[in-house]
Parts: sequence; structure tokens; C-alpha cells
Amino acid sequence: MVPDAAAAPSQGGRSYPFLLVPISLFFLLLGLAVLRSPSLITSAGIGSAVIVATPLILATYALMAVVIAGRGTVDLSVGPLIGFVNVTLIQLHGAGVLESPLAVFAYAIAVGAAYQLLFALIVIYVRVQPIIVSLSGYLALSGLNLVILPRPGGVAPQWMADWGLGTSIFSPVLLILVLASLGWMLFTQTAFFTHLRLMGSDERAAYTSGVPIFVVRIGAHLISGCFAGLAAIAFTALISSGDPSQGTTYTLIAVTALVLGGASLAGGRGGVFGSFLGAINLYLITFVLATFNFGAVQSFVTNLAYGTILVVSLLLTLIIPFIQRHLRNFSPLLYFVALSVVALSVILHATFDYQSQGQDQPETGADQPALSSQMLTPIDREQLYVAPLEVAAPNQQESAMRAAAAPVILFILLMVVIAVFLRVAFSQSDRRNLAPVVAVVILALVVLGAYMMRHPGGPNAPPVNVEAE
Repeated sequence: MVPDAAAAPSQGGRSYPFLLVPISLFFLLLGLAVLRSPSLITSAGIGSAVIVATPLILATYALMAVVIAGRGTVDLSVGPLIGFVNVTLIQLHGAGVLESPLAVFAYAIAVGAAYQLLFALIVIYVRVQPIIVSLSGYLALSGLNLVILPRPGGVAPQWMADWGLGTSIFSPVLLILVLASLGWMLFTQTAFFTHLRLMGSDERAAYTSGVPIFVVRIGAHLISGCFAGLAAIAFTALISSGDPSQGTTYTLIAVTALVLGGASLAGGRGGVFGSFLGAINLYLITFVLATFNFGAVQSFVTNLAYGTILVVSLLLTLIIPFIQRHLRNFSPLLYFVALSVVALSVILHATFDYQSQGQDQPETGADQPALSSQMLTPIDREQLYVAPLEVAAPNQQESAMRAAAAPVILFILLMVVIAVFLRVAFSQSDRRNLAPVVAVVILALVVLGAYMMRHPGGPNAPPVNVEAE
């Protein structure tokens, strides 16, 4: 018997309305940040953003793994756990125990996984509520960090000293972030992640379906511990020392970023793209607020912004069923590309040097009238009467600007065409998910576009300089 085609769920073109808020907020904050400080769109600006935002993004990934598992498992101890790995790593390095990068990474990941394993065993076999275990871990680790390192100090390993400079975009911290994000995306394609989401949505239904819920919950906590260890390494590279109290601040902002990214604290829903956008949005909020001078209450205003956004994000989840009824074919990819074009125009406007365009104008003396008030000279007939649609030959500066704008326009058109093509591929595909393919294609396009903007004439052409000579 052939099932009804109308009753069959669509495999392609699925709607993700919970991504509407983080995508809109991201481009709104990005435009405001660029207008307030155009230096953000520079090599040093993007590099510093990467080094500052990476610990928060990885902490959000760590929190997302246990939140999807359900039971209201919001790990409040993720911040103190990052601080614990940080201070113990600094102390062991000072004692000469941890020297090589392999030993540092193995130690950080092992400590994070061991703590989360203990967390899972207490929840499963002692049957204590997860919120009680996480709150107890928060208090215990916060005090233990101060015992291990009473005040900020110590020195990070020498090979990690250059990681936190943030002077260039490409750095080992960016590599850690990219590999962690790709690892999460590959994890979402496994049957284990399907069982994890099913357990978070309805644990009884998952149990009756044969899902080993104890094994799945332990696996979720182990994954959370691994990402917490990576977040601690990125945090250590950021401050290049040990700090027993700074890591605790990641608890509130990681929870805020997770909710802002569209994840459900009740379990069963969460994604890499949404969590990434949520963490980036919090960084942009901090960046924008830093451009204003609030004096001694700067930190209080930042915390007020975090709390307000968290409450508003929770309230916006109430309208998600309404959005699902009216936006059945909402495509986050097309929406993201459309807003990217608008954001690119804002960035070009904010970073373009308009003052240099007037440098080739003749200077007027004190006794010389302005150029606009000078008497116009007659125009030759050969220059006045031209053929239809004929324009004057561009000068050297206009030619350079056209050469610089051509790859940008080509890149925008290519992104739009690829987005429409992928949308059609999603709607016609019988596969469950093409997200990894989409991510690889978009990443390749971004890299290609950046290379074309830098070298429009080919690999041997020098970078374009549109400034007036």
C-alpha cells in the first residue's frame, strides 16, 4: 500500500522559525557595531573578535549537549568548570607537569569529561534533580578555584602566548573553533543525536522505542565535558594566565546565548548554527555597549542587557507556534543570504573613505572663489555631442574602484544563485539532512569571495588599492 503523499513528512525545505530571531538580531547588531566602530571590519578587529568570542561559543556548545538531553538539565556549573580547568592547568604548568600542547589538550578534555561523567552518574543512579547537582557543582567549583589560586596570576605555556594577541584573523584559536563546529555538525548526522533529541522531547517515548536512555545521557554529558575543556583552553589563551573568578561569568552568558540561539531549555531542540549566532550576538552587544561611555556602571549596563535579552528571548518563544503556522516554508539560508547583502552594503558604507575622493580636487586660496562659484568654461562640440549611452572614459581611480567592486558584486550574485539552488535541492531531496553539504559550500564560497576581493586579478595580481594617489 502506497502511503498518502500529503501525509508524508517533507524531507526537504523544512522550516526553522526559531532561527528568525537570532538571524535578525545578528545583522541588526552587526550593522550597529560597524556604524559605531568601523575598525571591527579589519584584520585586527575580526581577530580580536575571534579570540574573545571563542570561549563563549565553546561554552555554549558544551551547555547545548546536556540541554538537548531533557529533564531541564541546565548545567550551571559550566562556568566554574572552565575556571577549574584554567587554574589547575596554570598551576600544573608552573610545576613543570604540563608542557606540551598534546598534554594540555588531553588534560583539559579529560578533566571536563570526568566531571560531566560524575554529574551524569549522580543524576541517573542517585536520582537527584539535575538542577540541584549543577547548582552544587557551581558552588563547590567556585570555592575550590579560589583555594587552588586565591588571586589571578600565573603564566600560560609559552607556545600559547601568541594565541591571544588577536592581531590576525587566522590563529590556532580559530582552528579550534572551526574544528569544534564541524565536529558538532557531524555529530548531528549520527543516530546517537537522533536518540538524544528523542529522549529530550519525550523520555518515555524514547524508552519504549528501545533507546538506551542511560547510555545516551552519559554520552551527552561526556560531549559537554569535552567542549568545556576546549572552552577552558581558549579562555586560557585569551587571558594568558589563571583567573579563579572570571570563568564563572560564562554561566549566565552561555545560558543566554543558548536561549537566544533558539534552543529549548526543556530539551529536544538546539543546533550549532543557532547557538553560534546566540554567542556572537552577545559579543556584539558587549562590543556595541563598549562604544558608549557609561562610566562606572558599564558592567551593570552590560548585565542589564544580558538579562533583558534573556527575558525577551523566552517571551518570543511563545510566538513560535504562530510562526510555524504562517511560515511553513521559511528558509533560514535564504533569509541569512538576503540580510547578508543588506549588511554588506552597510559595511561598505561605514568603511569607505569618502574624504579621499576629494583629494584630487584643486585647492582654493583665500582670495580665490570656490570651485562651485567659478565661471564655467565652454565645452568643445566634440565633447558635448556624444553618441547615445556614451560615457566618458574612467580615470585611474575610477578604474581601480571598479576593479575592486567587480568581485564583490560577483560574489553577491553567486551567493544568491547558490542559495536559491540549495533551496530547490532541499525541497526536492529525499535525504534527511543536507546541512553538512550546505555548510561546506557556504564556507568555500566565503573563502573564495574573500580571496577574490583581495586578488581580483588572479593569484599573481597585487592587492587592490582604491585610495587616490
